[in-house]
Parts: sequence; C-alpha cells; structure tokens
Amino acid sequence: MKNLLRNLSLIALLALPALAMAQDAPAASAAPSAPAGPAPASLEQRIGDLEAYVGNTGPKAGDEKVAAGPLAAVAGPGHNAFLMTCAALVLFMTLPGLFLFYGGLVRSKNVLSVAAQCIGIAGLVSILWWAVGYSLVFGKSFDGTGLGLAFGGSEFFFLNGVTSAPNGDYAYWISQNVFSMFQLMFAIITPALIVGAVAERMKFSAVVAFVTLWMLVVYFPMAHNVWGITGDMNGVWNAKASIKAIDFAGGTVVHMTSGWSALLLCILVGRRSGFGKTPMTPHSMVLCMVGTGMLWVGWYGFNAGSALAADGVAAQAFATTTLAAAVAAFTWGALEWVLRRHASILGLCSGAVAGLVVVTPAAGFVTLNAAVLIGLLAGAIPFFAVVYLKKWLGYDDALDTFGVHAVGGTLGAILTGILATADVNGNLNTNLKDVLASGGLLGEQLKAVGITLVLSLLATLVIGLLVKHTIGLRVTEEDEARGLDVTDHGEEGYSFKG
Repeated sequence: MKNLLRNLSLIALLALPALAMAQDAPAASAAPSAPAGPAPASLEQRIGDLEAYVGNTGPKAGDEKVAAGPLAAVAGPGHNAFLMTCAALVLFMTLPGLFLFYGGLVRSKNVLSVAAQCIGIAGLVSILWWAVGYSLVFGKSFDGTGLGLAFGGSEFFFLNGVTSAPNGDYAYWISQNVFSMFQLMFAIITPALIVGAVAERMKFSAVVAFVTLWMLVVYFPMAHNVWGITGDMNGVWNAKASIKAIDFAGGTVVHMTSGWSALLLCILVGRRSGFGKTPMTPHSMVLCMVGTGMLWVGWYGFNAGSALAADGVAAQAFATTTLAAAVAAFTWGALEWVLRRHASILGLCSGAVAGLVVVTPAAGFVTLNAAVLIGLLAGAIPFFAVVYLKKWLGYDDALDTFGVHAVGGTLGAILTGILATADVNGNLNTNLKDVLASGGLLGEQLKAVGITLVLSLLATLVIGLLVKHTIGLRVTEEDEARGLDVTDHGEEGYSFKG
C-alpha cells in the first residue's frame, strides 16, 4: 500500500510542469463560426422533459426555436416496459384465459374447437391489423373526407412508419410499435368473445369468414370512432367529436359490439341439436375456474394498460378493476345462495367476469366507492339476464356471451356516464369540462350506446346471412353429434385409448 501511494505521488509531481505549460500556452485560433441554428436545450428545459416523462405529459423541448432535449420524441423505458407487459397480459386473456374459460364450459367433444377458434382468430386478426387495421383505426389521413366518418387513414397500411418512436397523438412516451401491438390484443379478444354464443355448432370456416368481414365492418370503425384521434365519439381527445362519449378500455368497442353481435349470430346459426332436451353440462369446471383466474389477472393489462402510461390513472384503473370484479363475484354467488341455496363455481366465475366487463369503460374515470357500486350492479343485472332472460326468450347463447358481455358492456357504458369524474382523471377536463358541468355526459353515452347497437346488429345480420347463403354457418347434424373436435379438426381433446 505504501509503495502504491509513493508511486502515485511521484506521477503527480512529474505531471505538474506539463499542466502548467498547457495553461500558459496561447489559445488555439477560433474555429470558423457555425451557421446560427436552434439554441441547445437548457438545463431547465431538460428537467422539464424529465418532469413531463414522470407526469406523462408532452416533452417541452423540440420546437423550431429550441433544439430537442434528450428525452423529446424518445420512448420512455418505464412506460414502454409497462405497456409491453400489459399487451402480453391482454393476449394472456385470450390465450389461454378465454380458451380455458370457454373450453371448460363446452362438452368434451368440442373443447379443441374452442381452442382452434381462439388461436385461429388471433392469427387472422393479426394479419388484418398489420395490413390495414391499425391504420384504419389510429390513422388520420381520411379526416375531413367521407371515409373519415368510419376510418382513420391509410398512412400506416402494412405498419408503414410504425417504429419505436412515439406517436404523440396517442402517447408521448410509448413506442408506436408497442402501442400498435397493445391495441392489437384488444382487436384479437373482441371477436373471440363472440364464439362463446355459437359454440359446439358453427363451422370453423364460417367463423373465419364471419370474423374477417366483421372486423372490417364493425370493429375497425367502432374502435376508430371511440379511440381514434379524429374519431367522432372520442369525447376525451377530439374537440370536434359530435358525440362527446367516453370509453376507457372497451365497454362499447369490445363488449357491446361482441355481445350484441353474438346474440344475433346465435339466432342465425340456430340452437344446438337437443337444446332444452339433452343435458349440455360443462365438461370441466376446473378448466373454467383456471380460465377465470387468468382472465382476471390479464384484465389488469386490459384496464390499467389503457392509461398508456405507468401513472396515477393506471393505478386508479388497477384498483377499480379489483374491487368491481371481487364485489360482482360475491354478489352473483350470494344471489345464487338466496335463490337456489348454493353458490356455484360457474356463478362465482360468471360474476367475476361480469364485474370486469362492467367496470371496463369506467375503470380510469371513477372512484373506488363507485367501483363497489359497479360491482354490485354487475353481479345482479347480468345474473338475471343469464338465469332468467335467456330462458324466457329461448335463444341458445351457449356460453352466455350476450348475458355477460352485451348486457354488462351496455350497463357499464351507461354507468360511466353517471359516475365518471374529473377528480379521478383530469383528462376529462380537456374537452368535456362543460359536458360534465351540465350533467350531459349520460346523454352522450346513450347516443354512443345506440350507435353501437345499430351498427353491431345490422352488420351482423348482413354478414351472417351472406356467410349462411354461401359457405354455410353450421356443421351437419351428424358432425355436431360426433363433436367438432373430430369433424372440423381431426383431433380429440382427450384420449382414453391405450
């Protein structure tokens, strides 16, 4: 140690003369002056960008007078990581969550048909999203034209220009390619919900044909109008929107469109052979329970992720989602206990999903106490739709897509108009301050509900009849009796041979 110190001291002494000579040397001739340009971002501006990143607001540097700071137009690692995680969680809802939830509820001879429909839709919708879907929903080149009433634009066809840089129309600190993948997961699960209503009798080829047309005619226009920056029902961000509605994570876009379409489609396809006469009990409530747990966990990505940042709004959505799902599950079970003297696993699972559905459009807009109220209503109203309304009207909604998603989504959209408050989400003051002050939000929500109903039902009627009279909607009676696993896919979900 002493030797090391001695050597360092010697080096320092030898270096002193050289340093002194450097200080006394004449300054080098100045370099030619560079052309005048934007001033470098100041320390204050750089700190402003950092504060904007933490608060999820727009970066301060980067206009024509100030050189872009180090954070301007760059995706923030924390927010990016958050949304990538949420995107994975939403895909987890479909694969394997929705498959296991639906798969457990069908008879064993049809379990693989549900799996094939879920993963087949995931592949099909991803291709549509890459080719045209993302651009039709989140582009804006059609604004001011006739096409702009239904679609966003064509500038992002084949994901052209969708890079790791943010798209400031939607998120300042999220890479646009991450944002596009997050929104893709919503596009995947929405038509997958529909298959629950027509399970055990609709042909796989018919599902593919129907979903292809339905995405183009229903989902893409609805998603654009509600979430697109130029959407005519985007009350939060589009000051020119003619309907000042709000939908945090998909009450109208996801649950109403899929649920109401599912009701009409199951009527067009017809009832399962033996419906009302032959027992059609779920083959595995264990799978259903596992799928429910996966849906609940994945739903945090669905709702909290819709804040598009790891911020306070996401935290509120996380908490409201938890409370609504828990209260609804308990309420549904309690009603079963009172009316039937037992609380079934199916009822508890259905209640949890209903709570998640109803809170979805409200998650980032309401208080925690409001979430409890939403949970109570979500456990009661869909319960009566599933247990009594289906029996009264006689339709064969095999896995209760209509009772949970259509009724729940509609209820959630209406409750959002009653319970949303800017005290929870200050973004509501951007373009909706006067609407909130006048109590007019409920009326705007009812307009959005009406448009969603009309579009979903009319489009499903036309598409369903078109498919029915071309390739046909359902399998033959013989194939239905054997099960779709073997007849449509040549496989069996369970083998007891050997």
